[in-house]
Amino acid sequence: MSLRIYVDFKMPSEARRWLENNVGEHELIFPERPMTTVLANVATDPQIQTADIAFGQPNVQAIEQAANLRWLSISSSGMTRYDNDAFRALMQQRQTLVTHSATVYNRACALHAFSFMLAEARKLPEALETRVAHSHPGWPDIRSRSTLLEGDSVLIVGYGAIGRRLAELLEPLGMTIKGYRRTPRGDESIPMVTAEEYPFALASADHVINILPESDATKNFFNARSFATMKYGAVFYNIGRGTTVDQDALAEFLLFKKLKAAWLDVTTPEPLPRGHMLLSLPNCHVTPHIAGGHRGEHLTLIRHFIDNLRRFERGEALVDQVM
Repeated sequence: MSLRIYVDFKMPSEARRWLENNVGEHELIFPERPMTTVLANVATDPQIQTADIAFGQPNVQAIEQAANLRWLSISSSGMTRYDNDAFRALMQQRQTLVTHSATVYNRACALHAFSFMLAEARKLPEALETRVAHSHPGWPDIRSRSTLLEGDSVLIVGYGAIGRRLAELLEPLGMTIKGYRRTPRGDESIPMVTAEEYPFALASADHVINILPESDATKNFFNARSFATMKYGAVFYNIGRGTTVDQDALAEFLLFKKLKAAWLDVTTPEPLPRGHMLLSLPNCHVTPHIAGGHRGEHLTLIRHFIDNLRRFERGEALVDQVM
């Protein structure tokens, strides 16, 4: 049976050819103006109304109008615009399957967070900017403050596919690793702390890694109270969403050195405006929302979709299904 597949995002020509060559008998539908960023909220394309499958990030209004939709394949790991009770109820009512693409991005995001931790441990920003002779006082100072991470404690907040992969990278270093997630599933690879235990875990962690998605429940999840609870000299990392952090509070705790450092791949807005306090702090390091990026990213995404398409054809469970 031929299905109509609406694909709303722009991709390199190589990836598009691979999709076209592997989609089989199904019909691909592309908008005249494909989406160039998953953060965009583009106008509704009427073509989606006839689609059986949507692949990308169509806006909620478009999905509401697509009464024939049997499967929504979200092209990102995050699913902010869809993560609410009303949308879930609509998908359940229509029996529409929903998947995201966490499998595509979890390894890159985990490696980015791991790189942040290594750069902090080895004092790389400072060392790369320091030109001193072997005997200069600054030389042994940087060496003596560099760490091995062994014995440090880590709290991964928003544990999921990224957190699992990050824990695998950290495990050989001899660190104590715990996680926190809203609803534990029982298949986690590391110990999970309960809501009651969370403040104590936060207060004892040397490294707090935020991988929370954006939702009403997570807005400013990390706030002044959170940073006050964290131990003196802890390091904060954010590869989740910028809206989950009170950035003014973070800046204050960095300024007065309660927190040793912050490493951020996401902010609100993106990029931060010129003159923003976080950009002026030497102990705050910001990368431009690239944690999930990797060479051949679009091809990896297309292959993930095609693999799920074959599963969909056979009536099998889909990878990364969330609804």
